[in-house]
Amino acid sequence: MFVDRVQIEVTAGNGGRGICSFRREKYVPRGGPDGGDGGHGGSVILRAEPGVDSLSALAHRRQWRAEHGTAGGPANRSGGRGEDLVLLVPPGTIVIDEATGLVLKDLATAGQEIVAARGGAGGRGNLHFKSSTNRAPRESTPGEQGEGRRLLLELKVIADVGLVGKPNAGKSTLLSRLSRARPEIADYAFTTKTPILGIVAVDQDRSFVLADLPGLIEGAHAGVGLGHEFLRHVERAGILVHVVEPAPVDGSDPLANYRTIREELVRYDAALGTRPEIVAVSKCELPEAADVRERLAGELGRDVLAVSAATGAGLEALRRAVVAELDRREPAR
Repeated sequence: MFVDRVQIEVTAGNGGRGICSFRREKYVPRGGPDGGDGGHGGSVILRAEPGVDSLSALAHRRQWRAEHGTAGGPANRSGGRGEDLVLLVPPGTIVIDEATGLVLKDLATAGQEIVAARGGAGGRGNLHFKSSTNRAPRESTPGEQGEGRRLLLELKVIADVGLVGKPNAGKSTLLSRLSRARPEIADYAFTTKTPILGIVAVDQDRSFVLADLPGLIEGAHAGVGLGHEFLRHVERAGILVHVVEPAPVDGSDPLANYRTIREELVRYDAALGTRPEIVAVSKCELPEAADVRERLAGELGRDVLAVSAATGAGLEALRRAVVAELDRREPAR
């Protein structure tokens, strides 16, 4: 199950208490204090892990707690430290403090991590309170309480290339032909309800990640349908391949559909308007495709590709166009 948004509560472990103890040995009548410190509580850590592609592992449980530290012991023995709790999340996860709405960390790349809740410090034993005027201190301190926090985790899929367009534009079929991904494909709107990633091989040494992003509708930027749920995944795609259906089943104008999607992207995030875009008319085996392609190219003032997932026409040209655009981008995301 693909899950891209969860709310959890994280609580770090409390520190163990320090103890009050005195050295008791034969022939040592004034052994003095020897109470040990308590161990520190464990922290809760979120780590972006390669290979994890969903937040589903965290969705079944609301509260997550790290271990408490244990109390100190006599003979100046320190208590055991509580074990940290490490929660693995997909690269691209944004960690938000639910109470304030502040973004604590954008775990954009594998290996990045954040201490979401820090463990409490262990208490001090009475050995720490010994002084020249207080040879037999009976003070000790309890451990500090671990931090607690409510978090909102949002996943924004990271892909080199994102397929955008209206529902039923042919994005899923295109992904299945370009990669080994096997998305659900049907003849009704919103077949794709969650992003699906596929690896497109260019040659033996090179490939890129292609994401089939759920279809957008008018008003998506304002949350109509599942607009915000879909649009946040578009933000991570370095290049957009805008798939235009030449003969929509609802009888709408393909050029108007193209403009609608562009407007939704820009109104959601103005930066998406400057994102590199490759426009491709799908289902080019249909008689209407040539005219739509010509009209789009005239309006945009640049080349528009014609592709067909059914016949394979234009797929190699699309792959070459994506690679050329990737070569123009900076290596760092």
